[in-house]
Amino acid sequence: MIFFSGFFNRFVKDREIRRNTVYVLRFAAALASIVVVFSVLFHCIMLLEGREFSWITGVYWTLTVMSTLGFGDITFHSDLGMAFSIIVLLSGIVGLLIVLPSVFLQFIYNPWLEAQKKREVQHSLPSSVHGHVVIVGVSPISKNLAQVLTRYGVGNVLLCGSTQEAMSLMEQGLHAVVGDYDDVEVYRSLRTDQARMVVALDTDVRNTNVAFTLRELTSSVPMVSRAEKDESIDILKLAGCTWVFQFRKLLGQSLTRRVATGKLCVCQLAAVGPLVIAEAQVKHTSLGGMTIRESGLRARLGINVVGLWNHGVFEQPSADTLLEEQKVLVIAGSRNQVEEFARTVSVEREDTPAGPVLVLGGGRVGTAAALALKDRGLDVVVVDKQNVAPQMPGIRVQVGDAADPATLERAGIKRAPSIIITTHDDDINIYLTIYCRRLRPDVQIISRTNLDRNVRVLHSAGATLVLSLASLVSNRIINLMEPGRVFMLNEGLNIFRATAGAELAGKTLIDSGIRKASRCNVVAVKKADGEMLINPDPCREFKASDELFLIGDSEAENLYYERYWPDRGNAQAG
Repeated sequence: MIFFSGFFNRFVKDREIRRNTVYVLRFAAALASIVVVFSVLFHCIMLLEGREFSWITGVYWTLTVMSTLGFGDITFHSDLGMAFSIIVLLSGIVGLLIVLPSVFLQFIYNPWLEAQKKREVQHSLPSSVHGHVVIVGVSPISKNLAQVLTRYGVGNVLLCGSTQEAMSLMEQGLHAVVGDYDDVEVYRSLRTDQARMVVALDTDVRNTNVAFTLRELTSSVPMVSRAEKDESIDILKLAGCTWVFQFRKLLGQSLTRRVATGKLCVCQLAAVGPLVIAEAQVKHTSLGGMTIRESGLRARLGINVVGLWNHGVFEQPSADTLLEEQKVLVIAGSRNQVEEFARTVSVEREDTPAGPVLVLGGGRVGTAAALALKDRGLDVVVVDKQNVAPQMPGIRVQVGDAADPATLERAGIKRAPSIIITTHDDDINIYLTIYCRRLRPDVQIISRTNLDRNVRVLHSAGATLVLSLASLVSNRIINLMEPGRVFMLNEGLNIFRATAGAELAGKTLIDSGIRKASRCNVVAVKKADGEMLINPDPCREFKASDELFLIGDSEAENLYYERYWPDRGNAQAG
């Protein structure tokens, strides 16, 4: 009774169910008519053969023949009867074995399955939900943001326009709801007025509509939006966005910060108060062939080697790790200590190529990278299939295919100190990385990627450095919610903050086992009075109020949270 009652209610309200029911009834009527006609003909032909059967026998014979069961207990003896049997048999093959299953699947089973899926997908959030992040727009970037927010203990929900999208996201372990982005009631049902933030990562036009719709409900919840075009920034702010970012432009600028220039090897990656994280290529220092213990960096300069890059793979060093020429040091110290390192340990690079920096791809990321390099006073050549010179005045553009040796030769690849690959297609970036590495085994190659899963592939292809748009967006959003919470040093390698808490209180750095348990390095400790201890004494005991600054990749960060800060969702960092 409950089933039929529910079906009747859906039949009355749902136009698609009513339409499908009409189709099924029409097919059933046609099939029943065929059975009746064949049963009547059965009686007529049997009378011609001098035999007589009941009407139920005629229906029985028709169904057994049409369903291809063919029991053989009732058969015709004449050629006419056998020909009729063939017609009934072929009709049954088409009607019962082909058309009937199709009708069942299309008009009964699939709509029922879709209705079941819709029942599983949420359209609203409980009234108790608060402090969450609402993400509008389904893309690899938004999915990565949702995963990162979950990792940091921040509740989030993705707003999707279709049930299929929501089901796909739910299968990936993400929280998704279905609703129209321009309906204020949808945002009300998502408890957006109690949200921590709304993030719009769709097109400029749609993000504008989202902002207007959101502001009908609440004016206090901060909203972040991305913008593709320069003119969209002011429009989005007028619509009600709190922050508007051109993430692709930011990615282009980030790529250029790691371009090797000058004769010294030290490159600053991040600064957190007095703490500085920097990179130094071993082959351009006097440390080649030594172990970390033999280098005496901590004893002489107070510098701590917190990691090593080896062909794009981050390694945790030990005191006996050999500093080989192909590796890159990641060091932590105060600004004065890093500057002293540059003066005393760096070796001048006499082999620095004097050619232009090549930027492969003249899209938004490539344009931003080229303009940033120009602002630094560097010679730049952009390689693109189209003439993009009007959008980057003062920069030489080499029109042609970047995969053509002649094009790269004219652009100056033989003398280029660095190559930045900025196309929007990861497959093309991988191809160009392999190609450029083959042409120039010694050149610095910096590449962008859209998907995090291609980072390792690009490193294997020969990229010196890889940055992804998804990670840049996620880190920017995290830092808006909790300023200074995360600093991206490289793809997958971050500085992050965590309160010591009761788990570490009273323990020393040596006793805590942080490095062994999570593969993270503590590079600084900020005490309750605001004093920051850079490369703290391993024998100093932690206090519950201490704020730790740690460096590690994404996996190490997750291990740390699971082991030392399981209640991070309720904790406040800084």
